[in-house]
Amino acid sequence: MGLKGANVVLAARSLKKLERISNDIKKNGGSALAVPTDITQENDCKNLINLTIQNFHTIDMLILNAGVSMWAPFEEIEDISFFNDIMNVNYMGSVYCVHAALPELKKSKGKIISITTAQAIIGFAHHTGYSASKHALHGFLDTLDMELEGAVNFMDAYLGWIKDTDLRANAYGADGNRLGNAKHAHGRHAIELNDCVSGIIKGITDGKRRVYIPGKLRLVPFLNVFARGWLQKKVLEAVKDHKK
Repeated sequence: MGLKGANVVLAARSLKKLERISNDIKKNGGSALAVPTDITQENDCKNLINLTIQNFHTIDMLILNAGVSMWAPFEEIEDISFFNDIMNVNYMGSVYCVHAALPELKKSKGKIISITTAQAIIGFAHHTGYSASKHALHGFLDTLDMELEGAVNFMDAYLGWIKDTDLRANAYGADGNRLGNAKHAHGRHAIELNDCVSGIIKGITDGKRRVYIPGKLRLVPFLNVFARGWLQKKVLEAVKDHKK
């Protein structure tokens, strides 16, 4: 999937970062629109969709990629109010965007792509609030898929730990502050960012319903049913492997 001839709408809170990516897309032959958006605000999401239609007249694909994580054992958390922030970004932000875009996606028989994680279907130590938000989004999209009866297509991209992103630095710690430089180091199983992006793009172009990056994550639903104890042990080992 190249950028030549593509019309891309970019949404995030930082206009400066959006414009940098927008310029890269234009240099590669695409067309891009940068829309500063706080997806925790419903009106911002409506504005994003309205500007998309005004400029490009249709929506073929909605990619739900915004997310904020955490890294803290639940019993060590001093103030759980940041769980609201996690839920607003990871769950309600996606709900707002889907609700605003759905009429246009039905017209184009478009696709909703959720950039998610195995934590959407299993629990994960030190990630209680994050896992809960991903469970919520998974349940919402799965139910919507059922209700729409094929009027819109769906794809879930289940990701493991990915290198070279700010997700860890921006994750909440037990004190409710972002981890920043105190973030946990990636372990040996983390995936390179370019490999992750290539895998997602291939899944989209191949019309996949689910993509697992790395591929071994496809075993998680099966193991969660038939070898739950073993899977939980492996999750705990993975958490320890990713500590500093």
